[in-house]
Amino acid sequence: MDAFGRLLREAAVTPIEGWDFSRLGDRISTKPRPWDFKRMVEEHAQRAAHLLDMGTGGGEWLTSLSHRPPRTVATEAWHPNLDLAGARLRPLGVTVVWYEGARDNAEQTPEEQRGRLPFPSGSFELITNRHETFLAREVARVLIPGGAFLTQQTGGNYDEFYDALTLIPPERSGREWNLALASEQLSATGLEIIEGAEGEEETTFADVGALTWYLRAIPWLVAGFSIDGHRSHLRRLHERIEADGPITLRQPTFWLKAVKPDSPPRGGPRRIKS
Repeated sequence: MDAFGRLLREAAVTPIEGWDFSRLGDRISTKPRPWDFKRMVEEHAQRAAHLLDMGTGGGEWLTSLSHRPPRTVATEAWHPNLDLAGARLRPLGVTVVWYEGARDNAEQTPEEQRGRLPFPSGSFELITNRHETFLAREVARVLIPGGAFLTQQTGGNYDEFYDALTLIPPERSGREWNLALASEQLSATGLEIIEGAEGEEETTFADVGALTWYLRAIPWLVAGFSIDGHRSHLRRLHERIEADGPITLRQPTFWLKAVKPDSPPRGGPRRIKS
């Protein structure tokens, strides 16, 4: 078996549960964003009595926080991750709950029903969300007055991944998932947008096997991706990396903080950086 075949075989058998991208070592590296989302969450968690982490994955990130409030709950929609998160978080006193998960935010309608959170209204002082879809009115419902929602998201433009595989990106219709749309959805529920920013997530792949595993772990990056179905595209990319070295791919990213007012807000939301 040649080097290309070995890399694809390894990518096919390496587990994809959870969100631990460190398992491939320096074969995948991500340039730090202009903001430190973990630090922001830790600062808020120091002051919060209860925390909900939406879409916790395997619980790796939540475990890594330097402080978690006395009552911390995590949700997860994918069953393999649910079991992994439970094994990791329950010994730490964190409750892990399955929920259906929301549709892509850019595809939601005003009458959207999917994505309801299985908690009473006013349950949490702090809600965190890393790269998980959400139903804005549910976020607003389960926050207590004065509570905060912190989210970090990647945008819906994954063209560079298609380009790397010499594929034609799908036509995008309707709304783009970005800071403006997230702010619009949250503001419509009465939450006040406090601050936020946009940037790029820049990830470097040392070999085609690392990218293949990454696309398996995050299947929405390239619709319908499979090793067998895209083998010829992967081989061309392998030859390119062998000749030119590691490949760096970018996708848009943003973060924001929204707060549930103690009383109905006056005027429009505050301006945020772009």
